[in-house]
Amino acid sequence: MRLATITNWAYGATVALTLVSGTTMLLASNAQEHERAAVAQRYALDQATSRLGADVYALTDHARQYLNTGDPADRLIYNRNAAVLASVEERIRHIRDAGASPQELQALKDAIRWADTLHDEQREAIAAFDRGDEALARKLLFGAEYGRELDRVQALIDRFQDRLDRRTETLVNEATEAARLWKTLSEIVLAITGLLFLCVLYFVFKRRVLRPVIKLSDVVNRLAAQDYAAELPNLTQIDEIGDMAEAIGIFRENGLERQRLEAERDADSNIRDLLSRMTQRMQGCDTLADLREVVLRFIPEIEPARAGRLYLLDRKRNTVVEQCSWFEPIHSRPEFSPVACWALRRGLPHRPTGGKIDVPCDHLALEGDAYPDSLCLPLMAQRETLGLLYFEPRGGVAAASPTSEIYLGMLAENISLALANLRLRDTLREMAMVDGLTGLGNRRRLDAVLGDELGLMGQLGATVSCLMIDVDHFKRFNDVFGHKAGDAVLQKVGAVLTGATREPGLAFRYGGEEFLLLLPGLDADLALARAEEIRATINALNISVGGEDLGSVTVSIGVASAPEHCPFARLTLTADAALLHAKARGRNRVEIAARRSGDMTARRQLA
Repeated sequence: MRLATITNWAYGATVALTLVSGTTMLLASNAQEHERAAVAQRYALDQATSRLGADVYALTDHARQYLNTGDPADRLIYNRNAAVLASVEERIRHIRDAGASPQELQALKDAIRWADTLHDEQREAIAAFDRGDEALARKLLFGAEYGRELDRVQALIDRFQDRLDRRTETLVNEATEAARLWKTLSEIVLAITGLLFLCVLYFVFKRRVLRPVIKLSDVVNRLAAQDYAAELPNLTQIDEIGDMAEAIGIFRENGLERQRLEAERDADSNIRDLLSRMTQRMQGCDTLADLREVVLRFIPEIEPARAGRLYLLDRKRNTVVEQCSWFEPIHSRPEFSPVACWALRRGLPHRPTGGKIDVPCDHLALEGDAYPDSLCLPLMAQRETLGLLYFEPRGGVAAASPTSEIYLGMLAENISLALANLRLRDTLREMAMVDGLTGLGNRRRLDAVLGDELGLMGQLGATVSCLMIDVDHFKRFNDVFGHKAGDAVLQKVGAVLTGATREPGLAFRYGGEEFLLLLPGLDADLALARAEEIRATINALNISVGGEDLGSVTVSIGVASAPEHCPFARLTLTADAALLHAKARGRNRVEIAARRSGDMTARRQLA
């Protein structure tokens, strides 16, 4: 056969195989696009339904919070959140646009209808609570039926997610199989093309084809092993070799794009997982120390390229004070005035460098005209400034990507909510420990203090005395002058007891018109003298309500000391017994408990 014929056949076969190879690679690329589209659609549907379950639980929590506290602010929050809910069709329209099937939409629609049913029960419970029928309101919101309906809503949402996961998994598997098939065909065609090239090389194009084919073969093998970092040879010839190189280049670019998208997806998923776990840990924090530990553990993992500090606002000193830091930041002072930071002034994130030029904060230590690429994120909740989250570039580490600032903003919001929850928890705990009328500690505070104080005194072998105080004929003030007069008497007595001890927090309202005073370190004689001083001070009070004089106020006081009169565990009972003895002996007097030695003669101080 003539050499020209061989050349023509070789050219024809080369062109045909090159077209087939390019087609299969393009089909493989198209299959990969389908796979990415399925993953992107799943992500879009996840985003569209991410807050459906949260809406149901949020409204339930706000309604229950209103029943527990009766605070109109809780009801206002509930009404505001309920007002923004749309109808079933409006709330699933964007999910239908994201690619959900009719069966999935029906499951989601059922979930939202059950959620609307729960909303109706919430409104009915709130209405019953407002009418004063708290039992019915609590039955509606805290009953087993409400819990089952709430679980049913979550189950329907989970069913929607399960159907969505199965459909998305099927689509991804089909696209993956198609990509694998076309990839295999592409490799086969490329192998045949390579074999033909070797033959043509041997007979005709040894010098022209050998080197390009060897280079392209190496690139193809590396691409087949998903090594998309392989560099293509620079081929400028316009023939079958050039076409094949172009097709391989397209395949390589598609592979690189896929790797980039997968890396971004994995990084995004990792950051979202860290943020989610950090938020969960912060919700379980009981103290500021717990919160600092969570911050120091998670923030370096979320943003390893930046050093930073967590500041909190000290309202008494009107100063922003550092609570913790990571990666040794050097540009921001550990303590400064709130007006020294533009983020705290404006209530918005502030960055003096980067894409937009801005004014640097005064709390930065600047070196000449060089500004650090700092980022200040205000910590705010309910339009109240709580502190500052500060970041600066970490030495020797590449700068953070622009996308990371979005997650840093979410991080600041989560820390702000955690700080607000800690403050609210401390406020509620303090309110639960204080009597609202007198400002003294209540029985709950007394139990806590008794456990700590008596335990400490018992370990040290020290003495602690207890005064049990009762207002004589207190019912007379309510019956003759009204309950406002009774409240005034209790407030005045509470004020006297507050000033009767050097250490704060040792005077308590025991219940009704009874009070209790702890005197650590005072023996029975000193406690007796202190009790008489209190009795005389109260007897000298001049109380009037509405211009009407209430007359003299007298109290009966029982005194007991541990371990002189009783064990530490029976201190309040012994003081109460002494108080009953004082009331039985005519009131307006101080009685001290009998000593443990068996001397049953009570010491007393007459009025």
